[in-house]
Amino acid sequence: MMSYGPILLETWRQTGLLVGKVLRGAKPADLPVEQPTKFELVINLKTAKALGLTIPPSVLGRADQVIE
Repeated sequence: MMSYGPILLETWRQTGLLVGKVLRGAKPADLPVEQPTKFELVINLKTAKALGLTIPPSVLGRADQVIE
């Protein structure tokens, strides 16, 4: 019904950059551990309605994506 987490496209992009560094000769142990910095909130209203739940407008306003 609701999901809040890192933007997967951004995570895959960062993974590609790290793989590129390794392929160019960097040692994996020398690469820093990086945490996501961009997150998204997705709300599925169809599922919420099926469960009989009402999502407050203030929460809907903060959502990056609303599935009707």
